Amino acid sequence: MNETVLIIEDDPTMLRGLEDNFAFEGYRVQTARDGQAGLNAALGAEPDLIILDLMLPKINGYEICRYLREEKLDMPILMLTAKGQESDVVLGLKLGADDYVTKPFSIKELLARCEALLRRTRQRNATVHDFGDCRLDLVARTLLRAGREVALSPKEFALLAYLVTHAGRALSRDTIMTTVWGYDNRVTSRSIDRFVNALRNKIEPNIAEPRFIKTVREFGYKFEP
Repeated sequence: MNETVLIIEDDPTMLRGLEDNFAFEGYRVQTARDGQAGLNAALGAEPDLIILDLMLPKINGYEICRYLREEKLDMPILMLTAKGQESDVVLGLKLGADDYVTKPFSIKELLARCEALLRRTRQRNATVHDFGDCRLDLVARTLLRAGREVALSPKEFALLAYLVTHAGRALSRDTIMTTVWGYDNRVTSRSIDRFVNALRNKIEPNIAEPRFIKTVREFGYKFEP
């Protein structure tokens, strides 16, 4: 296994335990015990996965997550949160984290969640994506459904490609707007909703109950292959 995991955690006992378990599983492991050191490591090494405690000295986990996403660094981030702090989870996900586990946690569950995140990343880096009876080819810029090409406008293709390559991540309308359309002030949340509806008409088996492009209430959308 060649993937690198960066663990940012200020509790030395937990940090050592996590480091030992991930190393035993064959990961390359980097560690940091405060937010500033963690941010520097993330920017310098660009690890394949970050395990991020939220309550850190110097720079908290929220700020690290926000800054990395603003810098267009796309590695998966798994948050470690306090028990029962639902608001922590919601804020972290909105800032671009991919998943979370609540302390105290099972190391087996943590390892499984990390492997799932890395598996999605491997799939994201592929140039051909299959879902349902559809095949999206990012190099040929084509979408086939049941073997027949489906016509997409350039923006429809860009939006679908963005959703598919970030499968499993809840994406806010603002993030989608900025990434796919840039800073075009003619584009609104309603514009994105219209494009999503157009894509659903082209890829979903049942428009009334979308299987692939899911709505995240009062937030945005998530692609589930």
